[in-house]
Formats: sequence, structure tokens, C-alpha cells
Amino acid sequence: MRVWIRIFAGTLLAMGTLSMVSLRAQVPADTLTRARPPLLRDKTIVPLPVVFRLPETGFGAGAVVAGAFSFAKDSLWAKPSQLSLGVTYTQNRQILVFLPFSIFLKNNRYYLFSDTGWYRYNYFYYGIGEARVPQEYFDVTYPRVRLLAARQLGPKTYAGLRYQYESYRVTRTDAGGELASGRVVGSSFSRTSSLGPSLLRDTRDTVFYPRTGMFGELYVLPTARLLGADRNFVRLYLDVANYLALSPRWVLATNYVVSTVMGREVPFSQLSFLGGQKKMRGIYEGFFRDKNALLGQAELRWELGWRLGLVGFGAVGFLGDQAEVLRLARPKFTYGGGLRLKVQKKNHLNVRADYGLSPYGGGQLYLTLGEAF
Repeated sequence: MRVWIRIFAGTLLAMGTLSMVSLRAQVPADTLTRARPPLLRDKTIVPLPVVFRLPETGFGAGAVVAGAFSFAKDSLWAKPSQLSLGVTYTQNRQILVFLPFSIFLKNNRYYLFSDTGWYRYNYFYYGIGEARVPQEYFDVTYPRVRLLAARQLGPKTYAGLRYQYESYRVTRTDAGGELASGRVVGSSFSRTSSLGPSLLRDTRDTVFYPRTGMFGELYVLPTARLLGADRNFVRLYLDVANYLALSPRWVLATNYVVSTVMGREVPFSQLSFLGGQKKMRGIYEGFFRDKNALLGQAELRWELGWRLGLVGFGAVGFLGDQAEVLRLARPKFTYGGGLRLKVQKKNHLNVRADYGLSPYGGGQLYLTLGEAF
């Protein structure tokens, strides 16, 4: 897929200078209006078709309008902001409407982030913890709001508040299954509303294809009835990625995630999980879920030349609960490889095709945009 980017320069309106002495004498200075300075610069609007494939969706297609811009008053070294609006429909009859944005204000002093959308989705359910159940199919509809507002503490560090909201309504389950029995918390409906502190550290040299540096976030999110949720629980989450350039064409990327949810009645949709397109490729997203999860993954990236690249990856993960924090004797493994096609040279944005394998089912194919971490 080739991405065509059109850059629209903002229109600059300038007042003409009155050079005739007689006109200057006739027109008072306070009646001359000056052009309002532009709010934005370096504006880019990119309408794009979207094609992807994930184990959870099958093939999907749609359209995205992506915009990038900088604030005119910020310096040239300030990070650009991004805003997108997309709609997609999948082979599994799922509808995804999403509005993500990432905005930097006041020369990177303030950072606003959103991962907001509305989804009509379907998943497979396989049980909680080590207790496997036969595959159960269920439909769900939910809006999701994920917001972050942070202020810069140092050149590479931000602190702020995260807010998350989700109204998760299960509309269909398999008759006779564990979800249909009502024994699983949140098997028909759950509403979460969470607010808590977040700390970020970002020393990456680039966003889409880092060669050096790290990115990490730690947050604590209490979900409370006081905020509009239907249950009380607390999530603690740590996600750290490191990047090491081994040579001009080789990069080693590593990623570590710790997730724990504390509370007596945690909806199954809010439990920590392993699997998906970003965390342990090769396992269906949510195949393993429990209160605690720990995973580590590594990826070796090789640029072949022209626009092509190859990767090899592997991961290991663990689950746990209130009785046993982590079941270290029962690790989960995944491994695989992939092909990269660079569709934007300036920012090194790749289309990735990954094939992940694990002992927990057949291979999983992922075709999407951007690196896993």
C-alpha cells in the first residue's frame, strides 16, 4: 500500500503598506486592522483507505482521515500533533469507529492523548486463569474513552491524569456456556469509570521506528461507583519498551508489561490478559486472562534495503491471582516472524505482516500498520 500525502500550506493574509503621505494623513492608524496570526502551521490532511487482518476480526476495510499539525507559536523543534477519524467494517461483521489524537501544546510542555471509539464487536471466550472452557462466542457493543492529560516535568518526562470509561454490553452468548450461566462477573453488562495518576518517560529518537531510547508508562486507575462505575476495583499497569541499534540495519526491541487488577468483583472484560496484535502475537487476544499478568517480549528488526525489512520475535508470559501472584511454573510462550514494507520514508512508517505461533492453537496472521511496540 502506498501512502500519498498532500500538504496544504496555511493561507497567510498580509496588509499592504500605505506608502502615500496623503493617505496616511487621511486614515487614522487605529483603523488599520492587522491580520490575525495563524493558529496552526505545517498542516497535513491525509485521507486513506484502510485494509487490515487480525485473528479477532478477520479481514477489515474502511477509511481514515488523518491530520498532522503544529501550533504556530511553538518552536520548530516542538513535536507535531496528530488527529484521526476512522470507520472500518470487518469480515466478522464488526463495526469500529475511532477518534484518536495526540496533541502537544506550549513547546511540548503539555500533552493530551485520546484513544476513543465506539465498537460493535465479537470475541471468543476461553475461561479465566488456567481453567480452560470450550470456545464460546459472544457479541458485545461498547463505547470506550481513554484520555490522558499530562504536564512535562523534564525534557523527556511527563506526569498527569488518566481517565477511562467503558460501557460494555454483551448482546449474545452461546447457550449453555459459562458466560450464559451468569457465573462470570460482567457477563451481561459492566460499566467502568476510572481516574488516576500517570507517569511517562520517552527518550525514543523517533516515534514509528525507534532505534535508540525507551518509552514507558506507569499508571494507577481506581474504578469507583463515585465516578459512575457499577463496581469498585483498582488497576496498576506498567509498560516499558527499550530500543538498541546493533548496527545501521539491525535493531533489538524489547518490551515488558506488568498488569494487576485488585478487587473482589472485576468484570471479565477488565481482567489482565495475554495475546493480541501487540502483546504476545500468536495467542488470540483474551485467550488467557486473570487478575495478574506479566510478559516480556523481544523483536529483532533487520532492514533489508529499499523499503523492505524482516523481523523475528518471541515472548513469554505468566498469569496469577489473589491466591498465587504469579504462576511461574506455568509460562506461556509465543514466537514468529514478519515482513515490513516502508510506506512513509520520512517517519519510517511500516506496514507489517506478522505470523505468530504458540502451543495454544494454530498460527495467527496479523496485517496492520505500525510496529507492535
